[in-house]
Amino acid sequence: MTSHTAGGAAVPFFAPDLFEEDREVLLDLVRRTGTVAGQRFILGALTAELEGALRATVDGAEVVTCSSGTSGLTLILTAMGVGPGDEVVVPAYGCAPLGNTVANLGATPVFADIDPVTMVVDPAEVERAISPRTRAVMPAHMFSVMADMPRMREIARRHGVRLVEDSAVAQGGVLDGRPAGTWGEAGVFSFVQVKTFGTAGEGGAVVTHDAELACAVRALRSHGQEGPRFVHQRVGFNSRFDELQAAFQLHRLPGLPARLERRARIADYYTERFAPLAERGVVPPPPGRDGRCYYVYSVLAEERDALKEHLAAHGVASHVYYPLPLPHQPAFARFVPPGRAWPHARAAGRRQLALPINPHLTDAQVEHVADAVCAFAVERRAA
Repeated sequence: MTSHTAGGAAVPFFAPDLFEEDREVLLDLVRRTGTVAGQRFILGALTAELEGALRATVDGAEVVTCSSGTSGLTLILTAMGVGPGDEVVVPAYGCAPLGNTVANLGATPVFADIDPVTMVVDPAEVERAISPRTRAVMPAHMFSVMADMPRMREIARRHGVRLVEDSAVAQGGVLDGRPAGTWGEAGVFSFVQVKTFGTAGEGGAVVTHDAELACAVRALRSHGQEGPRFVHQRVGFNSRFDELQAAFQLHRLPGLPARLERRARIADYYTERFAPLAERGVVPPPPGRDGRCYYVYSVLAEERDALKEHLAAHGVASHVYYPLPLPHQPAFARFVPPGRAWPHARAAGRRQLALPINPHLTDAQVEHVADAVCAFAVERRAA
């Protein structure tokens, strides 16, 4: 980072001008999509083109676009036959779809605790949670760290269960040379605005090297239609992809590597600045770029709320994700065995704080964020 001062300017968490340079393009795409011959607004030629373009980014895996990353998980689990009587092992800490998608199919989410530093699910805890009723395990990449997918693959193979990769936040991440989304039998991406390949609305994709599974997902996303229209071989969903979103994502796809690199450079700078703060109560994610996805940059702070207030006083917006672990959410209370505890998930809920990492930040803003965090850690330890 170059040496600048932030001049006291506010540093937003979400970029307020995320699509500003694309405004005219977006308006033109609305007009062109609305006036094209055939008036096909969903699952048309642009959707097929986007799926083909995305295949090149995931080692040629099948890509099936859908209405959201959440619906992608539902489509995958349904295609795998998950239903009543089955269990799916999921992280105890993360976004509600980890539990919702399983419960909505009549299956039981079984929560596994997380690693205390990386906040991704602990493979040993996943293995301990597997029972004769387990149909699948569904690890999730979190914030800026991918789950330990090599160990997850081995655990799934050893126990004969399906492996679903919740890679919604990790598009563009690479672990051991393998893209996020391709480690499991199937993975998902989310295109919601704040994700690395966010769009001006909702959207997502299923990624899989299993052609049969991809075929099932394609049918399920459009009311179970296979072959001729209005012929329904199975009970499906309405999870179709919008042509306007496909056009916009095709426009933005060439710029994705540069945006990912900008996020990665910001993360590298933060981690270098924050590494000495661990003994002062502020713990950054592990350094390096392998197995990283720079959707959100989160630190673990012993005095999280005080740090958040300190940053706000210095014009820096921050964000608390998942203050309650999934097993502590009222929605999932019926799935919690008596006496069961998830101490690392609970600790993460008390300590996690996300810092601005959107690619529109200037060097000066990034340095201002880092300076503010470092000043807080020094001041609190001195006090």
